[in-house]
Amino acid sequence: MSAPGQEMLRTYFDAVAARPGWRWRGRVSEANGQTIESDGPPCSVGECCEIVSGDGTRSSAEVIGFRGRRVIAMPLVATRGLRHGDVLYASGRGAEIALGECMQGRVLDAMAMPLDEKGPLLETEAWPLDADVAKAMDRVPIREALMTGVRAIDGMLTVGCGQRVGIFGGSGVGKSTLIGMMTRNTEADITVVGLVGERGREVREFLDDALGEEGRKRSVVFVSTSDQSPLLRMRAAMAATAAAEFYARRGKKVLLVLDSLTRYAMAAREVGLAAGEPPASKGYTPSVFAHLAKLVERAGRFEVGSITAFYTVLMEGDDQQDPIVDAVRSLLDGHVVLSRALAAEGWYPPIQVLDSLSRLMPVVTTEEHSERARLVRRLMATHARSEDLVRMGAYTQGADKELDRAMVAMPVLREYLEQRWDESYTMAESVTELQALVL
Repeated sequence: MSAPGQEMLRTYFDAVAARPGWRWRGRVSEANGQTIESDGPPCSVGECCEIVSGDGTRSSAEVIGFRGRRVIAMPLVATRGLRHGDVLYASGRGAEIALGECMQGRVLDAMAMPLDEKGPLLETEAWPLDADVAKAMDRVPIREALMTGVRAIDGMLTVGCGQRVGIFGGSGVGKSTLIGMMTRNTEADITVVGLVGERGREVREFLDDALGEEGRKRSVVFVSTSDQSPLLRMRAAMAATAAAEFYARRGKKVLLVLDSLTRYAMAAREVGLAAGEPPASKGYTPSVFAHLAKLVERAGRFEVGSITAFYTVLMEGDDQQDPIVDAVRSLLDGHVVLSRALAAEGWYPPIQVLDSLSRLMPVVTTEEHSERARLVRRLMATHARSEDLVRMGAYTQGADKELDRAMVAMPVLREYLEQRWDESYTMAESVTELQALVL
């Protein structure tokens, strides 16, 4: 027998050996919307279970809560033909996926099953989807910058290796284009991309256009579409994070890009409401904010390897005070705000530098670099405060030397901050060009 065939059989027999000889079981008593209630079995929240119908059809589900003595479970896929009295088996374990070095260059679903028709994944190992967060004292201070290839970020919002950054923007302002630029041009060893609740039409477009052939070769992409269950949408984000942990444990610099954290929160809200949680801020249940905190805390720099994470966050109505935007901003180490007004002017990437911040920039850049970036911010802020006066002709040149300087500098700054989607700059080039600006 060939080596691949032996490997497949070994994986099968290992899975059979890991299954218990007996399993607790209960009976389905009610189906309501996306949830199923059963009388038993003894189990815990987050435990995987299996529903077996009268004709032998098997469906995977997850325990999301309890109502009295009844178990509330949510199927991973739609269960057609479910009947009262069908058997629900408890597995005794949480969700796991099979991960391995062979994932690189592949497109996988939320359960790490191939979507790209390139064959099964071989030489894998089981990895928990909902792994524990690293302890605070196990983390290493971030002192090294990570190049993204985007001049506006590397020059003005420098990101550290192991930092967590949010990309905030409304719909259609270029979030996907920006993350495509970063995944193609980053100096990280490997990129892990999670497309959470994405429109099916845009998945292939992102892979072919935003990521490109070269970007796909050094990336692992996890996909869940908007028509799938909220559990699978949540698991796509968790699977991408687990894959990033897998590579970080092997000493690699990992760039994790999750698009989007908002859709992850929306999926968690659906699960929380189905489990009977009370809605809180804007309908989001309390557990949503706990899920967000645990997910983003899994990224960082460790004794071995690092995970630098970029999370896109949808600002509904371009509202920066949206509860998810506000909660995520407090959890992350920086944020990049995309402006619809700049996008309307044809300014790409439309990064609003004055509203954006990298909390770790001072410790991963030289004093000269930081001082130059502060000067640019001051000039941009001066111009922004008086822009209306200048446009109306109410300002007389020479009345304010700082504003005169800012007006002269703005065309130069715009040229520096703009970048075509197919252009790339090294960190050294971005910093050198920033220092060379005539301001």
